[in-house]
Amino acid sequence: MKLRLMDDMEADDPIQSVVNLIDVFLVIIAALLLAVANNPVNPFSTESVTVIKNPGKPNMEIVIKDGQNIERYKASGEIGEGQGNKAGVAYRLKDGSMVYVPEAGAEPSAAAGVVQ
Repeated sequence: MKLRLMDDMEADDPIQSVVNLIDVFLVIIAALLLAVANNPVNPFSTESVTVIKNPGKPNMEIVIKDGQNIERYKASGEIGEGQGNKAGVAYRLKDGSMVYVPEAGAEPSAAAGVVQ
């Protein structure tokens, strides 16, 4: 009979629910830390990463992270123009990769300026 009274007292303890809430918050914090660590634009990694947000849309943005430097380029909606010669043709394959084929008459310096 005495053991049963102790179990009832522990079930009504308000501190126990606070301890459970702290445990839940610790799990959430651990999940957030893992998400930040796996983020490709993580400020603590030294990898070079390029991320394109909303490709082909008016609000497209390109984020380039090279070591500790992060650069952002936003689309202005304007069409670019300039002077130059056609250096070759690029083809997109079924797997999504790109292949650049230089033209036979293209100068090596002009073709090298296009492929980066």
